Amino acid sequence: MSTGILYHGFGVRGYVHESTLYVGGEVVFWIRQEPESWRCSACGSPQVVGRGKEVRRFRCLPIGRKRVSIVLPVPRVECHRCGVVRQVAIPFARPRCSHTKAFETYVLELARLMTMQDVARHLAVSWGLVKEIQSCDLSRRFGRIKLKHLRQIAIDEISVGQGHRYLTVVLDLESGRVVHVGQGKGVDALKSFWKRLRASHARVRAVAMDMSLAYVAAVRENLSQATIVFDRFHIVKLYNEKLSDLRRELYREASDLMHQKVLKGTRWLLLKNPENLNDQRKEKQRLAEALRLNEPLATAYYLKEDLRQFWEQPDKATARRVLADWIARADASGIRMLKTMAKTLATYRSGILAWYDYPISTGPLEGTNNKIQTMKRQAYGFRDMEFFKLKIFAIHETKYALVG
Repeated sequence: MSTGILYHGFGVRGYVHESTLYVGGEVVFWIRQEPESWRCSACGSPQVVGRGKEVRRFRCLPIGRKRVSIVLPVPRVECHRCGVVRQVAIPFARPRCSHTKAFETYVLELARLMTMQDVARHLAVSWGLVKEIQSCDLSRRFGRIKLKHLRQIAIDEISVGQGHRYLTVVLDLESGRVVHVGQGKGVDALKSFWKRLRASHARVRAVAMDMSLAYVAAVRENLSQATIVFDRFHIVKLYNEKLSDLRRELYREASDLMHQKVLKGTRWLLLKNPENLNDQRKEKQRLAEALRLNEPLATAYYLKEDLRQFWEQPDKATARRVLADWIARADASGIRMLKTMAKTLATYRSGILAWYDYPISTGPLEGTNNKIQTMKRQAYGFRDMEFFKLKIFAIHETKYALVG
């Protein structure tokens, strides 16, 4: 067999082919290394003396559907320079691995298109080996992510399982990459991130986040020069939750069965944007009837639509006036839910207006969260949390075919 085939077909170079065996449907190549090419694996010195050999077997690229292995008696040498005995380096395989680098690359390419179980079944290897190869590759690439380039980031927590299990994720809004995954939620999950960020001397200019007092305090303490931008999605979500509570309260207080019948089933109509209401289902008519019979609900609904206009203003000065007017009208409405919301927006006014300085949000992070949840479902969950975190760091490389 030509040594050229070993190199071009299996990535093995600098060895002599001795024999080929066919054992149980497997192709086994025996190779050897000439003494003149022996080198100390520590210092690279050629001044070595042989001290025996250890036979090792390496899994390599398959030929069609046949398994292929390479058997190499690895020389043990004594280095005159170092004065110790050790095995020579094996360039076609990583240290302490029983497979070649070419086989590892093949597994990683398959794993981009198939589940780990499918890859293991296709190559007739254990699921654990496929996971180990992926884990090592992810650790090499994402074990220490550089933070110096960070300028705009988003922070949010995601649910990863039952029992209130959460991860806190930090996303680089410019590149779309996850730069930190912390266990749990709250400020404790960000401690290691702040430490690494200070060491990197990054100049973060803006942080998109929800209106969590804990996050606000942590960002102000660790990024005193950064602008906090409260996320539009979370503000609207908070208002919608309060609007749903108001509808539920009005339904319970309604003494007339007709009023209850009109209010029943209008929750999603209240939360929908007017342009998305379906004419064929008479959603506009049903919503109009509910608002006609309930003045507090109508006031809250129309203020919801006015709040959406805050992010459509031409400049920050106009937006400031719009927000002040909205807060004044909500506070003067006499409706408890609106008065509470007005107080909340007044408290966080500067962070809400900061959107006109940095028009960022946690929207990209929500999209990343959807990818993470899809990956988790396809993998039927992850028992190894560290491996799951590494997969999250690589989630930006995934396009349409998500695999577990």
